[in-house]
Amino acid sequence: MTESGTVTDPELLRLRDSIDNIDAALIHVLAERFKCTQAVGRYKAEHGLPPADPAREAAQIARLRKLAEAAKLDPDFAEKFLNFIVTEVIRHHEAIRAEKG
Repeated sequence: MTESGTVTDPELLRLRDSIDNIDAALIHVLAERFKCTQAVGRYKAEHGLPPADPAREAAQIARLRKLAEAAKLDPDFAEKFLNFIVTEVIRHHEAIRAEKG
């Protein structure tokens, strides 16, 4: 690191570049996921289905916990992450339902 705090170590820069690329990919994947869930929200609103589906959510949590374990990722973290996403999806579905009125 230089006196100004700028990192110049090539290995650290390479690793940080990889992290930046992964972060960008995560944002794009989340955007695609939310496009799909918006379509689900519209479908549910049009067919009078509730915004939340607790059985589906429980199955997804169980599935993703297993995937996390296989990937050597903390399953509790994976569950918290999914719960965060699902909460946002339900909020979107409720808003779509309110619009359709």
